Amino acid sequence: MEGRKIQFGRIAGAGFAMLLMSTPAFAQEGGGVDLVDMFSQMGAAALAVAVILFVMSFWSVGVAIERIYTFNQATKQSKMYAPLVAKHLKEGRLKEAIALSAAKEYRYSHLAKVVLAGLQEYQFQHESGANLSREDLLDTVRRSIQRATALTSNDLKKGVSGLATIGATAPFVGLLGTVIGVINAFVGIASSGSGGIGAVSAGIAEALVETALGLFVAIPAVWFYNYLSGKLEFFNVEMDNSSSEMVDYFIKKTA
Repeated sequence: MEGRKIQFGRIAGAGFAMLLMSTPAFAQEGGGVDLVDMFSQMGAAALAVAVILFVMSFWSVGVAIERIYTFNQATKQSKMYAPLVAKHLKEGRLKEAIALSAAKEYRYSHLAKVVLAGLQEYQFQHESGANLSREDLLDTVRRSIQRATALTSNDLKKGVSGLATIGATAPFVGLLGTVIGVINAFVGIASSGSGGIGAVSAGIAEALVETALGLFVAIPAVWFYNYLSGKLEFFNVEMDNSSSEMVDYFIKKTA
């Protein structure tokens, strides 16, 4: 558990570093836009919106990197695990298959979690001496596999729905900052008593930067969400196939 916290901290730090590196892309040297000076001149409401957008961007990038790493490990470990456990089951070595499924080197494998639940339930019912009929035993194992599949799928989805929320709401948060910037522009006109460019330039620039920030946060979040959703669908298909194969295995074993 401690190792996973350290790992997530490193990944989140990478996301924060990427965010800081990407921020100067809005600025240009030699008479361009100076974001530092612009942010220092923002009002409290506009600055609060900008901070919220930066937090949303940091969170989405951190979650995306952590999920991509987890999914890659799940794919890699499952490819290594599947032929090994199939060999044990084919040769009737149930305890070896359980030990393999519970091994730490396959802790990210979604297939190992599903297969382990079915094998452990079958072993428990077999060794407990419960006088269950063949159909009741198969139903018990099937329900155990279904629960493991649901829990594993839910664990894989962790944080992904937040990316959809950020992708959908970030443009509106940026729009809120845009409205605040336009209001500041009109306040500048009222205070100066003229409609010259100098009176409205600061407010308009503030509004456009808030709009750009909203899009800067939303677009990567949507991309990450679509990519991760496709991977989740693939994992669910793999777990459903493994569940079906496990049930077929127990049907043949208890025949």
